Amino acid sequence: MNNLVEKYHVVKKYPSSLEIKIIKTQILAKIKKNDKLLFLGSNGKLIENQNNTNRIPFIFGDFSNEEFFKLKSIVDKSNFDYKRIKNLFFFKSGRWDLEINSGTLIKLPKSKLSEAVDLFSQILKNDQFKDIKLIDLRQTNQLIINER
Repeated sequence: MNNLVEKYHVVKKYPSSLEIKIIKTQILAKIKKNDKLLFLGSNGKLIENQNNTNRIPFIFGDFSNEEFFKLKSIVDKSNFDYKRIKNLFFFKSGRWDLEINSGTLIKLPKSKLSEAVDLFSQILKNDQFKDIKLIDLRQTNQLIINER
């Protein structure tokens, strides 16, 4: 099957035709593997040679699809727009850092990701914190913010 296909549906129309509906996968991120630029689809498959002009994040690190989709699901359920993410960094410890389009780096904890995403989303909405270059949420009950 083609990696660009998210799902398909085939219906036989009598007497002699088929109706085939194909839904294309959504490109979610770019990664580099074995010196090749690949794209990660919403179907969890890697896609080669995709001409995609949309701004999608680049993922650095050796992550599993399950770890990425867990983070993506949490971001999608929050008030933070996934399209604002420029880069995702995955660490061997199982932790993520996000760099957003404004250049702000957000260091997420390994656990309680939903709470951390909600918190940094609220911080970024506040005009008082518009010049932040770093939000560190790795320590429990502690928030570290560095301004530019």
